[in-house]
Amino acid sequence: MIRRTNLDGNSNIGVYISVTETQALIPFHTSTRMEEIIEEALEVEVFKATIAGSSLNGILSIGNSNGIIVSPYVLEREIESLEKAGFEVFILPEKFTAVGNLILANDYGALASPLLSDESIKLIEDALEVEVEQGTIAGFNIVGSVAVATNKGVLLHPKATRRELEFVEETLKVPADVGTINHGMTMIGACSIANSNGAIVSEDTTSPEIARIEEALGFL
Repeated sequence: MIRRTNLDGNSNIGVYISVTETQALIPFHTSTRMEEIIEEALEVEVFKATIAGSSLNGILSIGNSNGIIVSPYVLEREIESLEKAGFEVFILPEKFTAVGNLILANDYGALASPLLSDESIKLIEDALEVEVEQGTIAGFNIVGSVAVATNKGVLLHPKATRRELEFVEETLKVPADVGTINHGMTMIGACSIANSNGAIVSEDTTSPEIARIEEALGFL
């Protein structure tokens, strides 16, 4: 299922929400209606949370069915809250805080930014229990911002090269395609959330874009 909506008026859905196959981290200010849309479209259990004192859950974390990696500035009480909710929490050993922008992952693999250290790559492998490769998408190091990945498919920035597309397919072990979101927006990860059950895209996403998303993410 694909739903078209904004996060209580904000089109940057992926900035504020982090999603796995069964769980979603959402801001505390999320409306009840939006909670219900997320639960229905993605078939997940939602948890209200902050990371590093911020509501930017999608930027400050990335996870799959095996674990969740969070900003090095996460607070102890936030870790305890996430663990109580059933998350296996790992902290990125880096100066970088925007974890969700630097990693693209599903249950089969992970593509990490070339900016990340060998120590971080090892932690990603251990946390998500997948093989990790480093690379770019459309020349961008912020691979999590310019793509969205599920266990069925990946949608990439429209200027991703054929080589990059094939590399993503090999790394995440699912088909990949290019497209846009939110009436031509190329920062796909910022304006959408998705798992194998469905996707939520920002309100101004056009019908042709929806059709491309459905095909790329394996919903057809």
